[in-house]
Amino acid sequence: MRQEKNVTKATSWIVLAFSLALLMVALPVAAEDAKAKDVVTIGYQPSTHQIAFTTAYQKGYYNETLSPLGVKEVKAYSFPTGAPEIQALLAGDIDVAYVGSAPFVTGVANGLHAKIIAAVNTQGSDLVLKKDLPYTSPADLKGLKIATFPAGTIQDTLLRDWLKKNGLDADKDVEIVPLGPGDAITAFLAGKVDAAFLPHPSPVTIEDSGAGKIIVHSGEIEADHSCCVLVATDDVIKNNPEIVEQVLKAHLKATEYNAANQEEAAKHLSELTGLDPSIIQKSFDEWDGQFVSDPAKITTSVENFANVQKDLGYIKNPVSEKELFDTGFWDKVKA
Repeated sequence: MRQEKNVTKATSWIVLAFSLALLMVALPVAAEDAKAKDVVTIGYQPSTHQIAFTTAYQKGYYNETLSPLGVKEVKAYSFPTGAPEIQALLAGDIDVAYVGSAPFVTGVANGLHAKIIAAVNTQGSDLVLKKDLPYTSPADLKGLKIATFPAGTIQDTLLRDWLKKNGLDADKDVEIVPLGPGDAITAFLAGKVDAAFLPHPSPVTIEDSGAGKIIVHSGEIEADHSCCVLVATDDVIKNNPEIVEQVLKAHLKATEYNAANQEEAAKHLSELTGLDPSIIQKSFDEWDGQFVSDPAKITTSVENFANVQKDLGYIKNPVSEKELFDTGFWDKVKA
């Protein structure tokens, strides 16, 4: 009898231990539920390219779509170029970003865990030259100082590849000066650089000042190249997929609105960034950019940036479409 009681007692402890184990297994589920976000952070750059973000933000599209999910605030963070924006993604400071596809490729190749969920635009950057300098071909740029965005960005990658294809060494035949848009414009107007390759509306700002002339559109450098993309971190994709879906819906709604309400779109961009609305309007008239949302239309171009950046020495190995894109949200929203 005593042995039977001991067995029963031991069995009770086993049942209790098993119950505790089940409770411990259940805890991660509770923690997963606790990952509901009340603040969503979005990075962007003050340019015509990313006007879908400024419209969505200024018109309250994010509040409409995210509030029902418990999101109390959407915080917007402005970056001068894609390089520091990628650093913010790597640091976990932002959940979603409107950013150039080329710096995104660099980021993923260097450990960034994020995916492109939609395209934003193609083309839309211009090479601007001092008004008194002649230009008939890329050979005329030899010996000049050219301001553009920092290494690994869309503009830097395109410019260096284009120069190479036209027989110029970007490190010997020209001097490339890495600057953000404001500093590049200032340097151009002060005569410290001879040319600038920048996204809109910066080329129009220089042209409007009378100091420079647009000589090459980025679509002439690479036709239909991907420029800005909408990116979400793997963390928010995994833990808050419904937020990612609604952010994509807001992006599509804003893109559609902008197509029908260009003047209002310029106003929203101006209100958030301080850019002159007349310059933004002129940018729409002069740039070769196209607002494109379908990620399938840019996959080849983005993968090409990976190959170019490997050739330039920016990354060790090309990254694949699978590493760069998550088209599941697009497929769901457009179904």
